[in-house]
Amino acid sequence: MQTRRNFLRAIGSCGLLSMTSLLSDAQSKTHRSPNIIIIMADDLGYGDLSCYGNQNINTPNLDALAAGGVKFTDYHSSGPVCSPTRAGLLTGRYQQRCGIPGVLTVAQHRDQGLSPDEITFSRVFKDSGYKTAIFGKWHLGYKPEFNPRNHGFDQFQGYLSGNVDYISHIDQAGVYDWWNNQQQIEEEGYSTHLITKHALRFIDENKEKPFCLYIAHEAPHYPYQAPDDPADRTVGGEFPNHGSRKDIKGAYKSMVEEMDKGIGQVMKKVRQLGLEQDTFIFFCSDNGANKAGSNGSLRGYKSSLWEGGHRVPAIAYWSGIIAPGGISKEPVISLDVFPTILSAARLKKPASCQFDGTDLMPHLLLGSKIPERSLFWSFKKQKAIRRGGWKLIETEKNNQKIIELFNLKKDLSEKNNLANSNKDKLQSLTKEMHRYSNELCKF
Repeated sequence: MQTRRNFLRAIGSCGLLSMTSLLSDAQSKTHRSPNIIIIMADDLGYGDLSCYGNQNINTPNLDALAAGGVKFTDYHSSGPVCSPTRAGLLTGRYQQRCGIPGVLTVAQHRDQGLSPDEITFSRVFKDSGYKTAIFGKWHLGYKPEFNPRNHGFDQFQGYLSGNVDYISHIDQAGVYDWWNNQQQIEEEGYSTHLITKHALRFIDENKEKPFCLYIAHEAPHYPYQAPDDPADRTVGGEFPNHGSRKDIKGAYKSMVEEMDKGIGQVMKKVRQLGLEQDTFIFFCSDNGANKAGSNGSLRGYKSSLWEGGHRVPAIAYWSGIIAPGGISKEPVISLDVFPTILSAARLKKPASCQFDGTDLMPHLLLGSKIPERSLFWSFKKQKAIRRGGWKLIETEKNNQKIIELFNLKKDLSEKNNLANSNKDKLQSLTKEMHRYSNELCKF
């Protein structure tokens, strides 16, 4: 994005170009308020797509999306596990403020969930006249009051828990978990295919009016099952949570590729209906991969606060609006998605809504730099803060505090701990980390 950024910045400095005029021009190219499609993969690692360097998994549709828009190389989920990141994505606020600091499980958190009082992007878009839907994984509460229908989604079809058998749709507690809105239903099919099928139907049904669609894929989260594999889970039965498949790498490859095919079908539908210039699309993962996947050269896996736990693939696409072939190296976070799609649709932020994220549209349209800010993560006994190229991680283990300081610009794999040699940087980041921790972790 460097050449385009310099060119547009020079024009903008002459007063000939501004965000407002760019968005006005963008809307003049569309036939209506833009559609929004957010696609989230589950446990997809930084190195799991071919456009991010994977030589084994074929993802031509996501590769094409990246080539036609902006690929982020420094995008982060707000948490290293499922539920927290989803709460942050929906609200644009650190998930700790929403009372979702960790994974919600049936066994331990049945009475917890995302409060219906939270302002979500789905509620704002619905209140602005958009048709809204989520298909796939919810994982933000099991009780009826936490259902997606109570968070501004007109339609929900999928599952409430963290994962289901891809074929039998039974969660890892042995409970059948497949829903149409607030009604449990029987529906046959591979979950990835069903999520795509319902997304295509929704786009068809709403082709004449603006819509906001959240496609929350299960893939490639365990259980590791390809479309032709048998079901592993039965209601109330005993089964291996990760599935019976011995060739996990082979299953994982198939799962990612099936998701990619579904994304290709969504793109084909958007083009067939003549909606491509009317549709802003954002793809990302909810956290890094576990050891079944690939985080590339990054250290750590899902649930850790090293880069492998939260630096993930992300792509922004808007045909004719966002210039193709962009590569963003700016540090961004999933909390930025809500303010960004509001900006894309030129909708006003509710007065009571306080974002922790920032609007990325100036960066996507102008290529302008994002003002430096601090990003914060907290999970269990780990805390981390990032400012510029510097990252501090504090971990409590065996009643001891482990301090790690890394310069990510020189050491992306977090191998060289500089805590002892950069006392000033350590002190300033520690002070800011504790401020964030005191503010956020009290909820």
